[in-house]
Amino acid sequence: MSDLPTEQLNHAALGFGRAWMALAIALAAHVADEALTGFLAVYNPTVLSIRARLPWIPLPTFSFRTWMVGLAAGITLLFLLAPLAYHGSRWIVLVALPLSLLMIGNGLGHIGASIVKRRFMPGVYSSPLLVAASMAVLVYALRLL
Repeated sequence: MSDLPTEQLNHAALGFGRAWMALAIALAAHVADEALTGFLAVYNPTVLSIRARLPWIPLPTFSFRTWMVGLAAGITLLFLLAPLAYHGSRWIVLVALPLSLLMIGNGLGHIGASIVKRRFMPGVYSSPLLVAASMAVLVYALRLL
């Protein structure tokens, strides 16, 4: 794992666990933000437009129920894995790297779309929180490697 002394390793694992919990909470807030501001009404037509131009890109469309159940399951899984994050489990640290990068991209995508469209896009209100929590996970995960 890491070459850190045990005390520093325990401190880094505690920070990683806290960052993991912050990401789970931020993602839950982000999903609520998207649901309350009509994300699927923007997302699904965008996907259909992309598919019309680039049919080889496998982008899914979602019903509200399917979208919400899938995201709720993912967020629940993040909370269930929190004890492993607090222990700095190596495989959780490795999972955290791409997950945090994906969530940073997600948050920046909402912010970028809002700038391009010159209006607040669904999910933009919670995006800074999502980006900040994801960056914390990334930083602590890198410390534990």
